[in-house]
Amino acid sequence: MYGPKHYTETDREKILEFIATHPFATLIVNDKERSYATQIPVMLDERDNTLYLQGHVSRHTDHYPILADSTEVLLMFTGAHCYVSAGWYAERGQASTWNYMTVQARGSIHLFDEHESLELLKELTHYYEDGQDHPELLENMPEEYVAANVKAIAGFEITVTSLDATFKLSQNRTDESYKRIVEHLMNSGDIDSISIAGELIQRRPELFEK
Repeated sequence: MYGPKHYTETDREKILEFIATHPFATLIVNDKERSYATQIPVMLDERDNTLYLQGHVSRHTDHYPILADSTEVLLMFTGAHCYVSAGWYAERGQASTWNYMTVQARGSIHLFDEHESLELLKELTHYYEDGQDHPELLENMPEEYVAANVKAIAGFEITVTSLDATFKLSQNRTDESYKRIVEHLMNSGDIDSISIAGELIQRRPELFEK
């Protein structure tokens, strides 16, 4: 992935926080002829200093049989992104760019059997429903409904072997340009631009006030 040193995030806690905040990932796998991608929510689990990512896919897709035969997969997590005009810089004669945050996780995948998939669904449901005012938990659903639906999916667990994070947030600009970029993004009215501006504001002290 694109990762010049000044854009590469190496703080593991920040990377894991980003994954947890943006759990709707793109699962990518390749066979000899083509690539397959599916967007799915995943859940973080860390055991014995090893990171695992858990989720499920539908068995009724062309993606599923390829996953069953795969040894390595790629998960892409993306956050806010926005255009940055060179007209905002204090310096002239330089190119415009795009700011964004993304994490790539590679690892080996293990597909669950029906019982393991059911247990995973219970965990996922609690993970997302426990904070709701009126949680709809799997164990409260009709048994026939659950049994029919669990047969249609395959849970999985990915043992993460590498994490690569690019948080491209104007770290290569001067302080004056940086402040101008923040001002323009904050005044844009665009949610993603304002989110990126917030990230810039948080990072400015470590870039320019050391």
